[in-house]
Amino acid sequence: MKILDKITLCDEGNMVITKLNIYSPDIAGKVKAGQFVVVMAKEEGERIPLTIVDKNLEVGSITLIFQEVGLTTKLLGKLGKGDFLYALAGPLGHATEIKNYGRVILVGGGVGIAEIYPVAKALKETGSNVTTVIGARNKNLLILEHELKKNSDKLYIVTDDGSYGEKGFTTDVLKNLLALPPDPEPFTLVYAVGPIPMMKKAALVTKDFNLKTIVSLNSLMVDATGMCGCCRVSIGDKVKFACIDGPDFDAHLVNWNELEKRNKVYVDKENHICKLNKL
Repeated sequence: MKILDKITLCDEGNMVITKLNIYSPDIAGKVKAGQFVVVMAKEEGERIPLTIVDKNLEVGSITLIFQEVGLTTKLLGKLGKGDFLYALAGPLGHATEIKNYGRVILVGGGVGIAEIYPVAKALKETGSNVTTVIGARNKNLLILEHELKKNSDKLYIVTDDGSYGEKGFTTDVLKNLLALPPDPEPFTLVYAVGPIPMMKKAALVTKDFNLKTIVSLNSLMVDATGMCGCCRVSIGDKVKFACIDGPDFDAHLVNWNELEKRNKVYVDKENHICKLNKL
């Protein structure tokens, strides 16, 4: 699994977002929008899931985009063009259900923008009318603007500090869009990916409008086969595993409070191991 290209999309203090193009013709030939791979940067490292952002069938490559926040993502960030990953498995997870939904809204926050991109492309190909809302803390942290513009009928951009686009949050734009009169038809689907608080807020907004909403849950995953149980989530009154049952779930059925708590379980341990490795 050779790295064919590496591009730093953002480097602002402790916020580094990196794009890797990786040679993997088997995965490129099978992947569908919404699926992910499990990556190991080195033998003594951990397994982490990363959504497959794009593919190039001619080259036989897949594209991954990640923020360098934990041990493995920082180790990945140290690799360069020509280097090899220790392990790469995929495509994994259920693909996003793609069909002509009519009018849809895609919401991406932070690195979650990378995850809505393949869904935007796939939905546009079905003839769906795609409205995309993307947001980041500031202009420098915004990614894939031009790519999403090509695959959206309308694109809204927001930043927390107002340095680019509108000042505010993606969920503010979402709420305003849903409050408008149908033009000419109502929206039928919202697909949101980003930080858990953002997806939780999006679910609350769309529930008031009784609008079908799907979120992609980037929960903690280790083996990605459903055996370890690290990525279990409560969906309605059932326990599901994000790796094999998802990653897409009905946003209105997710137990968001439980998910927020589970997502913080290993924060101290992750910080500790990064310090040990001087990362």
